[in-house]
Amino acid sequence: MRDPGLQPERTRLAWRRTTLSCTVVAVLAVKLAVQDDITAVGLTGLALSALVWIGFLVVSHGRIRSLSAARPHPLSSRGAVLATGCTIALAVFGAAMIW
Repeated sequence: MRDPGLQPERTRLAWRRTTLSCTVVAVLAVKLAVQDDITAVGLTGLALSALVWIGFLVVSHGRIRSLSAARPHPLSSRGAVLATGCTIALAVFGAAMIW
């Protein structure tokens, strides 16, 4: 028998794990930016990473909140594009800070 309440719960947990992963990446970006000398490139990468991280938090919090409804609505195209864009941007900014 299929329980319709389990799928939204699994999705909510997946969003929380992804948010935690993005938070770890943002914290590592801070560590990387202040590890050696603080440069303009490092500060710019750090600021952009923080901005993208906050954007992802807004998207994920909205999605987690919507999944707690009795009948959750599907993720909008805009939300999917924003979440994907934030994830890719965070990876690009992190890689740019390493080089």
